[in-house]
Amino acid sequence: MDLDFTDASSLAIIDRQIGEIGENVTPAQYEIIRQVVYCTADLEYQSLVKFSPGALAKGAAALTAVTPIIVDVPEIQVSIVPKLQKTFINPVYCCATISSEVAKDGSKASKGLEILGRRYPQAIFIIGQDQAALLTMIDLLKNKVIEPSLAIATPPMFIELETKQKLKNFDLPYIYINDQKGGTNIAATIFNSLIRLAWKAEQRNY
Repeated sequence: MDLDFTDASSLAIIDRQIGEIGENVTPAQYEIIRQVVYCTADLEYQSLVKFSPGALAKGAAALTAVTPIIVDVPEIQVSIVPKLQKTFINPVYCCATISSEVAKDGSKASKGLEILGRRYPQAIFIIGQDQAALLTMIDLLKNKVIEPSLAIATPPMFIELETKQKLKNFDLPYIYINDQKGGTNIAATIFNSLIRLAWKAEQRNY
């Protein structure tokens, strides 16, 4: 299947500028990082994207198993659905639109995450914008309500900056941005890159 191609010339420039980013970065992780740098035009992200061991392999396995995907806001949903429709066809549910109710923190995404998390506790969770939704996900993890197949956390954080780092306290595959930087475009880029890598691997198995 012919997937979209990014600008090869720009990626070549990024490769030259990134240089050596550490022996612990796998080729698959490097591909995710370079795509994030490409979409943001910000080289700082080369050291900000953090992966748990085996996160990409476990995420790819979840895609292959057609695991449901939960996202916090519509911007991520519309960014990842086109690629999914051409590949694994996982269902995608949006926290901000699943219910008209709002949580005590005033966030529809937070309330929606609680509803969807209980409905699909082993889903892939992608939080790219809503800080309250991320806090709700952490609470659900603490209370063992959810057991994500993969958690991606990239919301820009202006309060409780350490929240994304709290994913390290749980036994789950995760990818997060280790900084107050972030946004929906980064979450979508990470996940679309994972889809591309997983689909290529899937095709090689046939």
